[in-house]
Amino acid sequence: MSEFNKDDYLNDMEDAESLKNDPASAGSAAASSSEAPASKDDKADADAKGADAADAKAGSGDAKADDADELTPLGKAKKEAADYLEALQRERAEFINFRNRSAKEKDVFRQHGIIDVLTALLPALDDIDRIREHSEMDDSFKAVAAKIDKAFEKFGVEKFGEKGEDFDPTKHDAILHKPDPDAEKETVDTVVEAGYRIGDRVIRAARVVVASPQN
Repeated sequence: MSEFNKDDYLNDMEDAESLKNDPASAGSAAASSSEAPASKDDKADADAKGADAADAKAGSGDAKADDADELTPLGKAKKEAADYLEALQRERAEFINFRNRSAKEKDVFRQHGIIDVLTALLPALDDIDRIREHSEMDDSFKAVAAKIDKAFEKFGVEKFGEKGEDFDPTKHDAILHKPDPDAEKETVDTVVEAGYRIGDRVIRAARVVVASPQN
């Protein structure tokens, strides 16, 4: 479509000269001519305001971006890796503590079980010791007694209490003190019942007769 030209359009119309000289037409033309520049100025102002607003918005957005993105992507990745590593180390330490605690509890429960079995068998073990001391045992009975001793040794059970050893109230239960003119210190004279321990823990003290020096 060709561009509209008001002057050419008016020249082609009848009474073109009168229309050109018509005050209303002139006023309309003047208004149109005055409005055109105003419209351009307004548009320019609007564009300027819009640009300022856009710049302000962009500046605000940049400030927020700066606050949110204080670290570079590599820095963020390193920080995240450090956080994960710290959490992993903490979980590993907790697991090691749990594993050690569980192992200790397992040893304690195992020891309690051994103590319960040993305590229940103490009367029978005492009878075996009496038979060994006061009578001869046949080969089959000796084999059974040896198996019992080895079984308790396997679980860390130690039998103690021997004639002639120094008296120790922490592991000996003296049922009788017998004066002995030859004794220079308190010693075990007779073992009535052997003692048993696991490690440093005494399960039962040895019941003994003690030979004491005469004063």
